[in-house]
Amino acid sequence: MANPFVHIELQTRDLALAKDFYGKLFDWKLEDMPAPGSAGTYTMIQVGEGTGGGMFANPDVPPHWLAYVGVDNIRDMTAKAKTLGARVVQDVMEIGDYGWMSVIVDPGGATLAMWQAKQGGPG
Repeated sequence: MANPFVHIELQTRDLALAKDFYGKLFDWKLEDMPAPGSAGTYTMIQVGEGTGGGMFANPDVPPHWLAYVGVDNIRDMTAKAKTLGARVVQDVMEIGDYGWMSVIVDPGGATLAMWQAKQGGPG
């Protein structure tokens, strides 16, 4: 696997405002679904060709976009990132029936998420 970007996610304080703005700006198809593991809403972003994403309300952090890179073995890649100087801010976490994610901050201070789709185990 070439470890491509597989998902881009917006965490925002005002989901309705974000949906209205980005839906109109880019003509994205937005589809609400129950957020895995919570009572909230997760909005899938369908872009046609290219990497899609999602958005959800999170009042606890400043609004930001987060890129996800696909990996074959999330546990190994999260551990490898740590040995290379990254700080793990979200260790491997299962996301419903979809897969596993982790979030790191690289040695330069940039945040990045990793994703392993559920096609086997989390490695």
